[in-house]
Amino acid sequence: MSSIAIDSKRTLRQDLWWLEPLLVVLGLGCFALYSTWAALQNGDYYAAPYLSPFYSPCLAINCEHVSVPIFGTWYNWSPAILILWIPGGFRLTCYYYRKAYYRSFFWSPPACAVRDAASSYSGETRFPFILQNVHRYFFWMSLPVLAFLWWDAFIAFRFADGFGIGLGTLVLIANATLLSLYSFSCHSCRHLCGGGLNSFQAAAGRYKLWGIVTKLNEKHMQIAWVSLVWVGLTDVYVRLLATGVIQDLRFI
Repeated sequence: MSSIAIDSKRTLRQDLWWLEPLLVVLGLGCFALYSTWAALQNGDYYAAPYLSPFYSPCLAINCEHVSVPIFGTWYNWSPAILILWIPGGFRLTCYYYRKAYYRSFFWSPPACAVRDAASSYSGETRFPFILQNVHRYFFWMSLPVLAFLWWDAFIAFRFADGFGIGLGTLVLIANATLLSLYSFSCHSCRHLCGGGLNSFQAAAGRYKLWGIVTKLNEKHMQIAWVSLVWVGLTDVYVRLLATGVIQDLRFI
């Protein structure tokens, strides 16, 4: 049976409906492979005064840049392993990313008016997908990590010869900003601001806050992708500086 016949049984759509799922697979797949590789390198993640966001906060004594040495040498493992599970879990359980990888990797469903790959559907009622409900807790755990990223951005102004601004400074500030927008535009934050109320009439402050987060939430998909790409590029930039491949452009 030809591929056209197979596709006609799945859907009658004639447009390139498969393009978006394909791009999501490529985007998320490439980021997952690169971030895993970078986290296991255990080196080249610090080029003074810049620290890669994949290794922030650095929680082991064997860090190139020691910020909070809590866990000793961690058996010579990469210190990124101690922290990346938090932002990784936050994105993995994100409502938008769940829709994206359910459609792209599991074809459940791959697109509107396209049949699911599986013959049955259980949603998130079975293991391991039932664990997606921990997203709200990952939101809370991600906030201290976000605070450390802003601290790293602040430290990026402190060079060996004093105050300064380099291209890496701007890269780290943009990274912290985009990750903040991603975190505070998520559905859990929106529910935190406006959930549990029968009426906003007696909660004017929460209503205004909910309105701001709702505006951000409308762009959550775009923010999710831009912040994902940028955090990867930030690690690439710091790694290239640390290995001497490029030199930081100093403005001040």
